[in-house]
Amino acid sequence: MKILVVEDEVNTARFLQRGLREEGFVVDLAHCGDSADRAVSDQDYDAILLDVMLPGCDGFRLCRDWRARGVNTPILFVTARDALPDRIEGLNLGADDYLVKPFAFEELLARLRARLRRAETQTIPSVNLGRLVVEPGARRACVDGQEIELTAREYLLLECLARRAGQVVTRTQLWEQAWETGSEPVSNVVDVYIGYLRHKLGPARALLQTVRGLGYRLSTPP
Repeated sequence: MKILVVEDEVNTARFLQRGLREEGFVVDLAHCGDSADRAVSDQDYDAILLDVMLPGCDGFRLCRDWRARGVNTPILFVTARDALPDRIEGLNLGADDYLVKPFAFEELLARLRARLRRAETQTIPSVNLGRLVVEPGARRACVDGQEIELTAREYLLLECLARRAGQVVTRTQLWEQAWETGSEPVSNVVDVYIGYLRHKLGPARALLQTVRGLGYRLSTPP
């Protein structure tokens, strides 16, 4: 899953990025309101961790504007603003949760996962490709009814392909889904991970097709 952390304090942002990466998330950072707004306009995120006090556009305004534009991504305020009126304002603006600094990382992680579970089970249907079924709500994939064991990055790649089943997905698109936005694609890393994924698909491996010179495609059953 891909998370946007909006935090102007560099050390705090890096702490959150490191901790979330260790839990299997892909994490983008934004250090001001303007860069956060551009990121949300350009990328699809599974959740946003949002500070209130930011250079430029503050977090309350960002949350209000995103909700007005139809952005339904779960938003968790993570801020030092601990007054009750601030908490009420944040939730009334459309945030899904409000966590006051300082906080235990374990609590942040638990709250984040709870919001992600709720969002997934409500909005994301399974993708049935015959022998292969991908279930974004449960973050799992099954071949012939048996769940296959995937790393976090392998699952992100498979979900990206499943959501676009029948379409060619370029290596750049796959990189942006499973690695941090703006990072430079490294040699044949995507191809290597596709190889891992194809091996784990076992009897359904033929569904994962290479489109020479373009990228990859999960074929739809006839």
